[in-house]
Amino acid sequence: MSQSTLTYRLGDRQVGRLGYGAMQLAGPGVFGPPADEAKALAVLRDAVAAGVNHIDTSDFYGPHVTNKLIKQALHPYPDDLCIVTKVGARRDDKANWLPAFSAEELTSAVEDNLRHLGLETIEVVNLRSMFGVHGPEEGPLEAPLEALIKLKERGLIRHIGLSNVTAKQVADAQKMTPIVCVQNLYNVANRQDDALVDSLNAQGIAFVPFFPLGGFTPLQSGELNEVAQSLNATPMQVALAWLLQRSPNILLIPGTSSPQHLQENMASANLVLPPEALEKLNGIGA
Repeated sequence: MSQSTLTYRLGDRQVGRLGYGAMQLAGPGVFGPPADEAKALAVLRDAVAAGVNHIDTSDFYGPHVTNKLIKQALHPYPDDLCIVTKVGARRDDKANWLPAFSAEELTSAVEDNLRHLGLETIEVVNLRSMFGVHGPEEGPLEAPLEALIKLKERGLIRHIGLSNVTAKQVADAQKMTPIVCVQNLYNVANRQDDALVDSLNAQGIAFVPFFPLGGFTPLQSGELNEVAQSLNATPMQVALAWLLQRSPNILLIPGTSSPQHLQENMASANLVLPPEALEKLNGIGA
């Protein structure tokens, strides 16, 4: 299995299934500038040099920090680079995450993303539901989706995705506009979206797990450690390899501010988990 063969459709693009999430390039708590700007820029350039052509970001990371870093490091962008952002939240001066669902806020957010990234059109904009802070909760998304559809008609965004949503919200949104990806919390230990992953796969729609390595609380599991040791890999490489083998529509966006961790993450594309390892790992989230 090589990185070149690990691809899937995202909007109008065929992207590598192992991408890069820019969230960790901002300061602590995804707020403020990075401790080492030169290192952050180097990680972005290293990611693209390693074959990454799918970068996930948002203007509320920082805020404005990661997008400006991406532009500084990579603009003018390679033709095949797909930059995906998300809207629906904002940060206050105390670093709180607040809903930003009005048409005015969503329009301003898309325009800010375009300006700070140096783009005329964003390939995919994910609407991040804010009804639940710690996971998806039911609630109407029609009004914010209508605002994004208008921005799509203006040519500012090419495709619409969803983040932190329920299966019902996905189905309701699809009645209004094509949805090209869903971005939810999902990893080897957090499997609540198993049915949604399979449903989207049947429709040819990408599923993009955020916190594929556990996020702010890294995955800790004896089974994960045992499998990693048996394969001479790191637990995080095994966690990423499990996701790649879980379903062909899963696109990964592991984030890191470390060039070494970036190399380790990229190497997971070549790690094939044997049946006995998969069986052991599948039991973690059961």
